[in-house]
Amino acid sequence: MAAVTGVTIEIEEKTFPAARGAPARALYRDFRLELADQSFVALLGPSGLGKTTLLNMIAGVDRGFEGRITFSRGPDPRIAYVFQSPRLLPWRTVLQNVLLPLPPGADSLNRARSVLRDMGLGDAEEVYPERLSLGMQRRVALARAFALEPELLLMDEPFVSLDEANASRLRDLLAELIEARPTTVLFVTHDSHEAVRLADRVVVLGGPPVRVVRDVRVELSREGRLAAGEVERVRGTVLGAGPTVAA
Repeated sequence: MAAVTGVTIEIEEKTFPAARGAPARALYRDFRLELADQSFVALLGPSGLGKTTLLNMIAGVDRGFEGRITFSRGPDPRIAYVFQSPRLLPWRTVLQNVLLPLPPGADSLNRARSVLRDMGLGDAEEVYPERLSLGMQRRVALARAFALEPELLLMDEPFVSLDEANASRLRDLLAELIEARPTTVLFVTHDSHEAVRLADRVVVLGGPPVRVVRDVRVELSREGRLAAGEVERVRGTVLGAGPTVAA
């Protein structure tokens, strides 16, 4: 089983350059956030605020900022990234897509098949993505991430555009996967219900520049997360209708 890693995010400044007559603007300034090992942190905020940009900076995709991202278990953790779209290669089968980030060998093949079975996709190994529903494609994307055995899992609204029934099933499946394969998770969403259902900590962002507005612990049991009244109680705190619980 993979080790997990904590993260310290310190962004002194991230600026969007001037474009088409619009002046340059500071997206992040003096921003700090810490993620504990094996924590599930949801970032909640409006679209366009800069949540995806933050994930890209953590992943090393965007290096155009002043600051530092440090990891508790060393400088190069295994990071898996689940995007808003499944990003599956249409000319590769389900199994081949899951194997893409893995080194060749029998161990990788066994890991990929094990995760696919856990995702209920054991019979779909040789199927091409175009034959799958969007919900099943998102399952494959999750399987690809977990097959990597990540130390840090970044998730950018992975259930967006799904109907609520499918999204709810995938949330439950994600919770089961994390229970079986612990890792540190940073999950971007604009859905407060989703944040409370999944995370043990919800960080509400405002801005620009991006800042932490509220930082709320979600101390609910698995059963409590399925109880509408309990979810609404915590959601009220997340949305500022109750006392803030500091992380």
